[in-house]
Amino acid sequence: MKIGRAQALQAQAAGVAPHVDMNPVLLKPSSDTDAQVIVHGKAISNMQAQDYHDYKKVAMQAVLDSHQRLVNQYQVIMVEGAGNPAEINLREGDIANMRFTEAVNCPVIIVADIDKGGACAHLVGTLELLSASEQNRVVGFVINKFRGDITLLQSGLDWLEQRTHKPVLGVLPYLMDLQLAEEDAIQANQTIDQDDIRLRVAVPVFSQISNHTDFDMLRAHPQIELTFVRQGQRISAADLIILPGSKDVRADLELLRKHGWDKDIARHLRYAGKVLGICGGYQMLGQTTHDPKGIEGTIGSSKGLGYLPIHTTLHSEKQLTHSQGKLRLQADVHNNGIEVTVSGYQIHVGHTEREDGFNAFALLDNGQLDDGQLEGCISADNQVAGSYLHGMFDSPQALQQITAWAGADTDKVDTYASQQEHELDRLADACKAHLDWQKIHTFISNQTKSKHHD
Repeated sequence: MKIGRAQALQAQAAGVAPHVDMNPVLLKPSSDTDAQVIVHGKAISNMQAQDYHDYKKVAMQAVLDSHQRLVNQYQVIMVEGAGNPAEINLREGDIANMRFTEAVNCPVIIVADIDKGGACAHLVGTLELLSASEQNRVVGFVINKFRGDITLLQSGLDWLEQRTHKPVLGVLPYLMDLQLAEEDAIQANQTIDQDDIRLRVAVPVFSQISNHTDFDMLRAHPQIELTFVRQGQRISAADLIILPGSKDVRADLELLRKHGWDKDIARHLRYAGKVLGICGGYQMLGQTTHDPKGIEGTIGSSKGLGYLPIHTTLHSEKQLTHSQGKLRLQADVHNNGIEVTVSGYQIHVGHTEREDGFNAFALLDNGQLDDGQLEGCISADNQVAGSYLHGMFDSPQALQQITAWAGADTDKVDTYASQQEHELDRLADACKAHLDWQKIHTFISNQTKSKHHD
């Protein structure tokens, strides 16, 4: 079962277990014009934009079914829209914004990001483009990411309320260095004190990069400088290069070569650097990748970078498992010989076969892979490694062991879950301090009374 990272984070913030009803329809873009459509946690198919537009009638029923199940289970449901509710070209067949609110009869708060500029114009314009009944559902506005002196904004807030006859329910401040998991956007490279750096990590950004949140814990570590290498840039000096996941491995392998990153990796290895591949990046480090059915793109085969003794064939059925085991990396710095547990989830369509005599990345506890408990692969010279485990850095012990393999003695940090809880607390404190909860509770109370009356 699969839901979006954002909905899983929201479930964590609410203190409840994540469930597919929290994200009944998930779109995973494959290109600018098509995406994989996932309904109630199961992949339905890849659809072009027009095909999905036609499919929305079916998808809408899935959304309504999920909402009803949640209503039966919880007292308050907060619904997050997608995109802008006033996107005229997408209004027909809309299932994520105002059409949904009309169907379930719920109040609406419109939020504007003032950091992008033009917040008042965005709010007024959005409201104007809604129908009369939809406008009546809007109970107020929230302005997000405000920097500076709030008194300088007050005249604008007064004008906004007079112009729309809707209250401003709060102005949330910009929270510097808020490190919450992002669904799609790759966050900017962090600023770190150069004297504190013990490990430099470079991650090339593929066109079809996936699961970029794998690197959140590296970004948050005070002794690790992580750089996302954009297209058109070269990979500069680093201790560790990590090839991330990809939704189209063969296309991104071609992109890697187009930008000269294959030459950068070869130079990096000549200077005794380490390379780690995760999921699609793991497949790229092998000998060949075959896509006989065009699962990810065009039918065909591609020659890999040739650093690992593996061959991958893509299958239509996606493997989705949670795994835990022991790391088998030989650390370059002293680690007292302690066995280190690594855990993560696998989500891939590739079946990888390894040549005889390979070294495994991890020894899994669950033994769900075709060739037993051995997972991933390490090159004979211990410079290159690959694994299907997403989230391997979320455990402090595993992160410390992998950085030790890369040649750095880094300090242990909090778990990923603890780090996210701390950031959620920062966000919750800001909401508590800067939103008009008395008015918001009134809207919630009125809605609850209305449902009980119905």
